[in-house]
Amino acid sequence: MGHLSANPAGPDPSGDGPVQRHPASKGRRWLWIIALAALVAVGFWYFRGSRASTEAQGPPTAGGGGSGQGRQGMGAGGFVVPVVVATAQRGDLPVYFNGLGTVTAFNTVTVRSRVDGQITKINFQEGQNVHQGDSLLEIDPRPYQVQLEQAEGQLAKDQAQLRDVQVNYERFQLLYKEGVIPKQQVDTQGAQVGQFEGAIKADQGVIDSAKLQLVYSRVIAPISGRIGLRLVDVGNMVHATDSNGLLVITQLQPIAVIFALPQDQLPQVATKLRIGGQLTVDAFDRDDTTKIESGKLLTIDNQIDTSTGTYKLKAVFNNDRNLLFPNQFVNVHLLADVKKNLVIVLASAIQRGPQGTYVYVVQSGNTVKIQPVTIAQTTADTVGLSAGLNAGDIVVVDGQDKLQDGSKVNPTTATAAPNAQNANQGQQPSSQQGNTQSGTGARQRMQAPQPGRSAGKSQ
Repeated sequence: MGHLSANPAGPDPSGDGPVQRHPASKGRRWLWIIALAALVAVGFWYFRGSRASTEAQGPPTAGGGGSGQGRQGMGAGGFVVPVVVATAQRGDLPVYFNGLGTVTAFNTVTVRSRVDGQITKINFQEGQNVHQGDSLLEIDPRPYQVQLEQAEGQLAKDQAQLRDVQVNYERFQLLYKEGVIPKQQVDTQGAQVGQFEGAIKADQGVIDSAKLQLVYSRVIAPISGRIGLRLVDVGNMVHATDSNGLLVITQLQPIAVIFALPQDQLPQVATKLRIGGQLTVDAFDRDDTTKIESGKLLTIDNQIDTSTGTYKLKAVFNNDRNLLFPNQFVNVHLLADVKKNLVIVLASAIQRGPQGTYVYVVQSGNTVKIQPVTIAQTTADTVGLSAGLNAGDIVVVDGQDKLQDGSKVNPTTATAAPNAQNANQGQQPSSQQGNTQSGTGARQRMQAPQPGRSAGKSQ
């Protein structure tokens, strides 16, 4: 009776050993793994789709409307869109011409010595404000005092000689009448009288010159203004021919600003000045965010710069607070005109499309409607409309990127609404208001999050 082989695979025909074979159960195991993975994928897809459908229906309202109420209030993205709104107002909108300007001192004087000598006293401090006629410094007056005394002595001598020749002239005239002396001798004596009279006038001129030098030895302020850094010290020798001055005085009150505008705006400005109108000019800082001073337009230059196509204007400012300094760069806003009776909205409310400009108007039931508008004037971040809106209409100023005609919205009133009453009081910088508007909208979106919606960008 034969023995069964211990090798289930059977004998190796080559005689080298047993043959290895894959069992059928290993193939079936891979089929089960693939089927299980497919079931997991289908279940995940079904669970995700059911959850998205539930969120799209919206949470139940306080009135018990349930999911039907949520579907009825869907916007363009399938939910109620949170937006920031503002109310349109009717009023006047200023028209500003903006340009870059340089502050220029109304008067600048480099004070120089008019005599030669040594500085003995300085009567001012650096940066001091002085008035016209104030004593600034003193130069040694002794040399000019000596010249004055010499001139006065020469005058006294010539006056004594004049009296002598005058007495002789009178005596010669009497002798001539009696026929004692000839006429020529009388004329000669009269000429001597004239010579000494001329010498006395020359002496008087020398005296006046010496007195003037004494006056010049005291340097006084020719204008009122602010003194800069001192250029000389006590003990320095100064000369009337020195190229450098003693000090510089700049008049800061009032002060001027020279700025440039495009030549296309020249006719409107020139017409205002020709009829005697006073045009208001506001000076803003370099960032164009803070108003420094308000002044008046003084004049227009007499030519246009052909290299830039601009013309220069000069404005004057009282500068009571000394906020403007010479050579300071400022942004200038010239109030050229005021547009009357416009509907005013924030510039962020204006949208542009193939059909032109439009806004989203919030209607009853918190739904929006696309309303075409006509822009009459844009000033900073405020827009004046001549057609399309009425005063009191509520427009969307932030969150328009998710809106369509008829979308359901959750409006929040903007903290910075267009103020028609203050439109003529000055132009607010666009960058400052724009930052405030964006920041307000962002805070409001953070405070009132909506399910299923990402924060929209500000328009």
